[in-house]
Amino acid sequence: MTVESTVSERWSDRWDDGLIARRVNDKPAPQPDPEPPAVEELDPLPIGGSYGGPLRIRLDALQELVGLSRTRLDDTTLAEAGRVLDEAAARQRLSARHTVVAIAGATGSGKSTLFNALAGVPIAETGLRRPTTSAPIALSWSEGAAGLLDRLAIPGRLRRRPLAGGAGDEALQGLVLVDLPDHDSAVTHHRDQVDRILALVDAVIWVVDPEKYADAALHERYLRPLAGHAEVTFVVLNQIDRLPGEAADQVLDDLRRLLDEDGMALGEHGEPGATVLALSALTGEGVGELRELLGAFVQSRGAPARRLSADVDAAATRLRPVYVAEGRPGLDERSRDDFATRLAVAVGAAAAGEAAERAWRRNANRACGTPWLRLWRWYERTRTPGGAERPQEPAEEELTARQRVEQAVRVVADEASLGLPAPWAQAVREAAVRGAQGLPEALDELAATATEPAGRPPRPAWWPAAVLAQAAMTLLQIFGALWLVGQIIGVLDPAMLPPVLVMASGIVGGPLVEWACAAAAGGPARRYGQEAERRLRDAAAACGRARVLDPIAGELMRYREVREQYVTVSATR
Repeated sequence: MTVESTVSERWSDRWDDGLIARRVNDKPAPQPDPEPPAVEELDPLPIGGSYGGPLRIRLDALQELVGLSRTRLDDTTLAEAGRVLDEAAARQRLSARHTVVAIAGATGSGKSTLFNALAGVPIAETGLRRPTTSAPIALSWSEGAAGLLDRLAIPGRLRRRPLAGGAGDEALQGLVLVDLPDHDSAVTHHRDQVDRILALVDAVIWVVDPEKYADAALHERYLRPLAGHAEVTFVVLNQIDRLPGEAADQVLDDLRRLLDEDGMALGEHGEPGATVLALSALTGEGVGELRELLGAFVQSRGAPARRLSADVDAAATRLRPVYVAEGRPGLDERSRDDFATRLAVAVGAAAAGEAAERAWRRNANRACGTPWLRLWRWYERTRTPGGAERPQEPAEEELTARQRVEQAVRVVADEASLGLPAPWAQAVREAAVRGAQGLPEALDELAATATEPAGRPPRPAWWPAAVLAQAAMTLLQIFGALWLVGQIIGVLDPAMLPPVLVMASGIVGGPLVEWACAAAAGGPARRYGQEAERRLRDAAAACGRARVLDPIAGELMRYREVREQYVTVSATR
């Protein structure tokens, strides 16, 4: 059997309360039971598949947004967005030919009377006893709405039709009208039913009376929070027959003012927004106008999509604090350079460069110094065992270096998260902290290896000439000394001045050569030290970039992705 024939049999089996006259005389001739067709399986469509292009794009973006945010935001924050997606999926699988409209109001507002007036027959109970409506009653002008009513959890015994066996008002074909309990009922279960069904229907008619139209409970609990749903909202001022003269117009104007303060746009002169009108359900004044408006509203077939768009707007508004940043968060070149500089200070790049420069100068002194000076230094080293070893740094220095690394990570994380919404700022800081684990130890290894190239520091091209010059000065000293000794022992002719001058030239020339070499080695030594400092600085920066900056950049990129999705979700319809 088809779905529509099943619904028809359900109505005929369950609806027989005597309120609607039946045609018992015109009985159709018995027909042979046709062979039941195969039941078609309805595959669920993707989210937004049955809606218009813009709404479908927004729903896809919202689904992507929720998926990207689940590991960064708690379930409570994403609950409303998840509910909207679930309701969108549930609503699109049901009849698109029907529009579910709820009639809501306070105790004594006359909503049940209006419900009966639209139905044309007394269906909902009216009277002086309050509350008169204890459970929602559904009135459907056409078949095929069973799934929608099942979604509202309205039992079959509370589902009605305006005419028995007839099609009813053609203009209202597709309308499903639901009479709700009083929203201000003293019974908590009644209020819970109102809140539950209002979250599921396509549109709502708020019925107010001249005494309670300004009730704070109505405006603060319902109208103001649902201001974004103005396009699927009707506000009806009932019981105008009780107002004398121009009092009805004055009350209606005051009602419009209150709705404007609630932020509910009023649809006037063909503009989108809430529909506001005055009527008397008891006398029928204005009921025909409401019927015409409902007919046009239902035949447009756009209420479900407009309701869902308003739900997406509301979800986007709630999510705004966790997706919209102040300013332009992120890391610029200055922040990256400052982070590299702090790591270089923590790893001691400047001190390593100075040590490399001193090593270059020592090597130059060893190569270009006088033999007597080198001999003296050798003697000093033999007198001081272990003198060439580098003293270990105290524990305080290591602790200070670790603190400097932690401070550098903290500063760069704060700069990267500046202006981000709280959850994403926390995610950036956590990524930085995770990446910083083991960073001090890695920097210590770099400090031990990056500044110590294999072998001795390279020598400039003029060093062999300097060594030969120093050897020549030494030979002059030795030659002058031997010449002088030969004269003293009488082997050579006495002439004191020449050997003294030769020996003095060697003695003076040796230090001069050493001084000239030291002066000439100053520039290369500085460049060698700067190169060692740069090498350690670059190694520390690369280590910090891989461990800290790249994870931070990944979190910022993820935030930009969700920010783009949020912009699509919150786009103006």
